[in-house]
Amino acid sequence: MKNNEIIKNLSLEEKIKIVTGHAFWYTYDLEDKGLNALLLTDGPSGVRKQEEGADALGLNQSIKTISFPSLALIASSFDKNLLRQYGEYLGQIAKSEKVNVLLGPGINIKRNPLAGRNFEYMSEDPLVAGKLATAYINGLQSQGIGSSVKHFAANNRENQRFTNSSNIDERTLREIYLSAFETVVKYAQPATIMSSYNAINHVPVSENKWLLTDVLRNEWGYQGVVVSDWSAIKHRSNSLKAGLNLEMPGKGQSTLTEVTNAVKNGELDEHILDISVDRVLTLIKQHQIKDEAQSYDKASYHDFSRVLASKSIILLKNENNNLPINSSSLGLIGELAAKPRIQGGGSSKVNPYNIVTPLEAFNKHQVEYAQGYYISNHEVDQKLQQEAVKVAQQNDQVILFLGYPESYETEGFDKNALALPDNQLTLLDVVTRENQNVTVVLQNGGTVLMPWAHKVKSIVETYLSGEAVGEAIKDVLTGKQNPAGKLTETVPKRLEDVPSYLTFNQSKAEEDYREGIYVGYRYYDTKHIKTQFPFGHGLSYTTFEYSNIKIAPQENSLKINLDIKNTGKIFGEEVIQVYIGNRASDIDMPLKELRDFERIALDANESKIITFDIPYKALRWFNNNTRQWQIDDGEYVVYVGSSVEDIRLEQSITLDITNQTKSYWIHEDTYVYELVLRKNEIKQSLKQYQLDELIGKVTEDPELAPVFENLPLRSLIMLDMDIATVHDFINAANEELKHK
Repeated sequence: MKNNEIIKNLSLEEKIKIVTGHAFWYTYDLEDKGLNALLLTDGPSGVRKQEEGADALGLNQSIKTISFPSLALIASSFDKNLLRQYGEYLGQIAKSEKVNVLLGPGINIKRNPLAGRNFEYMSEDPLVAGKLATAYINGLQSQGIGSSVKHFAANNRENQRFTNSSNIDERTLREIYLSAFETVVKYAQPATIMSSYNAINHVPVSENKWLLTDVLRNEWGYQGVVVSDWSAIKHRSNSLKAGLNLEMPGKGQSTLTEVTNAVKNGELDEHILDISVDRVLTLIKQHQIKDEAQSYDKASYHDFSRVLASKSIILLKNENNNLPINSSSLGLIGELAAKPRIQGGGSSKVNPYNIVTPLEAFNKHQVEYAQGYYISNHEVDQKLQQEAVKVAQQNDQVILFLGYPESYETEGFDKNALALPDNQLTLLDVVTRENQNVTVVLQNGGTVLMPWAHKVKSIVETYLSGEAVGEAIKDVLTGKQNPAGKLTETVPKRLEDVPSYLTFNQSKAEEDYREGIYVGYRYYDTKHIKTQFPFGHGLSYTTFEYSNIKIAPQENSLKINLDIKNTGKIFGEEVIQVYIGNRASDIDMPLKELRDFERIALDANESKIITFDIPYKALRWFNNNTRQWQIDDGEYVVYVGSSVEDIRLEQSITLDITNQTKSYWIHEDTYVYELVLRKNEIKQSLKQYQLDELIGKVTEDPELAPVFENLPLRSLIMLDMDIATVHDFINAANEELKHK
């Protein structure tokens, strides 16, 4: 342990306090050790820090800061560089406010569009969530601020979230619901991971040793702190044994009494408590803010929020190049133009610095405006509707602002339907009868059904765009920003088409994931079900040509080259998506799955050669029978396109992967048993790091061999080997191999 000297001088009571939250947002104060308490606070869409003297939750009395777009929108950028930059901005704000750990990002999978907290999450696809979250976390933590990735794991509904059990087979759990978390652990090492409220297969996550220790630490090599979601823990001693390190906010004397008794009665080994103490102490040391608080220029940060939103907004439909706006007279209709929704409700809600409404951005003196409806209720107001009709009649082009009220979607409950309020739908009907040149601008946290899509020329999805909502929308509508956002979730034609329709929220206690791996596009695409708008869809004001695909198998990866050209007359950005279909497997597989993506900027008539290097490991699937990952030899189909449906290039290839992936070099995922087979090649390195003794034990005892066949090197932390030492051994062994 890294903090032995401190720990051995702590009383049992002090140890328990260190792994227990103090008050609502803070860790235990260790000023006598030269360490200040850490402040953990909400941060998915900005830094929500409560003001002094505010209520415990601080929902309504938080500091004034930048309200950034929701993660549902930012993820639509598919831009890893932009997400890293966003993380850096959040880190700078947090540092200025003396916040040590930000509770975000949320990377739960959007299993069902009714889920009430989907606005906080990134995608229905784990690759998108994992890669974009990695960039976000690396940006945030580059500023010295810790991240808290949430909610681990399979927390995919809000109703009865404290008590319901997510019942999932292991293949589905690993391939879909754990995959993004595995990515961020391996490529970002977040300071903390927040355990979720729910149970998995009837074992509460906060007490799930298989998830929190066997998988998270021993398989993936996680080094940080597992923190509870607020008030998630029922039995503190059980959660400590499972591997949950920090209880928030802490139950004070109740926790102290429970854990003390458990240690004294022999129910809890004090060494297990010490491990959590060590990890929390390391967290506190690593995330002290010692510098004086530096103020940040709110105006420039507001401008960045505008960039984030404008580069992420999705153009869903644009019939006859209706946009960008080119009319001599323009009408704006809808209360959301004057009173926009900028963020979701609940713990992500921040106190915005400067909201710029769409009406303000367009300059209300240069456009004609009608309220059209009240966002607060569903009733049709005849007077407001008639005023809207006049605006529609008197202007060449109409921008109609529609969306969900905040009461529809917030933390704590799920939606019952995906339709817009009745008064908005009625307004859409009357406006489109009077004007044939209507653009709908949507403001919503999650998916909206659009049976009305054929009635309008253009549809622009803005989700919840943050405080610069008006400026960002104007940038896109006027062409100042060429839209390049893409859907990270499928928009179905009907709720009944959703793969989890029959099981979602059907029981208070049980949530059965009977659709298995067929979540989102994996289901629609494989079953050939027509969607309103497919995953990955998003239009531009220019056009792109894909050509000249070349696929070359490498030792450990598949190298894909292609040409892309901007064939239009203006600058634009395109998100190139690479999907791969497994035709080799003898079990059911999706038709194709996203395996990589890249956002590319191109000037008019500019061409680029784009290269993707996809590890064979990305093609693995989890075998429920053997409980092992598996890679198949045989035929694969590579698809490259602009969405899961808009495929521009396609090519089949036969791969002998199992032979190709037996790499000469040793790495984190090399199994310990492979060292037995190669012990003579790396004899010096094994001896230097005392692994020769382990090899000897495995060789001498045949019963140990099956255990080590499935133990990768990174899991040697189970045997008290520090992960840094594992890396040092790997480097030494490969150096030794170089000279063979």
